[in-house]
Amino acid sequence: MELNRREWLRTTALAGGFTLLNGFTTIKPLTKEEKLKFNPRKLSNPIRLSSNENPYGPSERVRNAVKKAFDDGCRYPYGYADELAEMLATKHGVSKESIIITGGSTEGLKIAGITFTADGGEIIAAKPTFLAMMQYAEMWGANINWVPVDKNMGYDLQEIEKRITNKTKMVFLCNPNNPTSTLLPADTLVDFCTSVSKKTIVFSDEAYYEYIDDPNYPSMIELVKKGENVVVSKTFSKVYGMAGMRIGYLIAKPELAQIIKRNVVAMSNVYAIEGAKEALKDEDFFKFSLEKTKEAKQLIYATLDHLELPYVKSSTNFIFFKSGRDINTLGKQMLEKGVMIGRAFPPFYDWCRISTGTIEEVVAFNKAIISVYS
Repeated sequence: MELNRREWLRTTALAGGFTLLNGFTTIKPLTKEEKLKFNPRKLSNPIRLSSNENPYGPSERVRNAVKKAFDDGCRYPYGYADELAEMLATKHGVSKESIIITGGSTEGLKIAGITFTADGGEIIAAKPTFLAMMQYAEMWGANINWVPVDKNMGYDLQEIEKRITNKTKMVFLCNPNNPTSTLLPADTLVDFCTSVSKKTIVFSDEAYYEYIDDPNYPSMIELVKKGENVVVSKTFSKVYGMAGMRIGYLIAKPELAQIIKRNVVAMSNVYAIEGAKEALKDEDFFKFSLEKTKEAKQLIYATLDHLELPYVKSSTNFIFFKSGRDINTLGKQMLEKGVMIGRAFPPFYDWCRISTGTIEEVVAFNKAIISVYS
């Protein structure tokens, strides 16, 4: 049954069940115990749905580990990082020498970029994509060869490979891609990275890997294990809900990892490291985080369908949709309604990236955007 906008607003604003439409599962409010365990963020003004943060976490277990770590705040983090590296090596089936702990995955992207491309080296990257590596590498003299995404917002891998020359020091992939949320076909990805890594270094940013629905979708860590020239970036910011603690890591074959480690600046701190170690053990929060992201996306999809706004089916914790309006104008309109959305991503000035939030935040987003488009 079709709902008019007034009926839709009333339905999405229900305080009790947050009932989804068209046969979706009913979403229930969190219990007191769940709030303590999973730590949903409180409603703010404005509601920030602009940075792809996890609206839950750090989990209760992580918070307790961080509090306990304050007793060790007088110590340097290196020994603690070694313990985390051992855990990550076991998790991913690589040697400890392949793990590089960084102060957030952004530091990993930056140091990898300058390690291999400073002073005139070339990075080939899609446009749009996550910019941290390219922006920093340019400051150190790197050249960026931008390849536009295709008509489906996906990577044009044929064009990327065609552009590789002896000047190319790295090919950067963000998969799933930020901001488009697109995911490369598994077989195509493996074949491409295997081929290209024999010509130059492939950097695979897998910040959103855990949100991929297919449990058999390959991580490029598998190519690291085979000794290919591949560097993989991972983070605790997204599914683990630890963005404010700044901890991530790179995975590469030992000889590449050793070169990259020379440029590590921040690494991390004792509190983030101890929190990360506990996060790896907290299966309940991991599963909860993925479940709530799926629920939030279904709510947003339903609203976008209602407004007839096209979107990319997301493999991340955000959604990229065609707003049909200048994003800067839409951003101001949404901010007036109390919701902060993503910035412009050239050349898609009439597309919007919206992060998933708590159910309450998503309900507020739905109400705001329906009001703006009414």
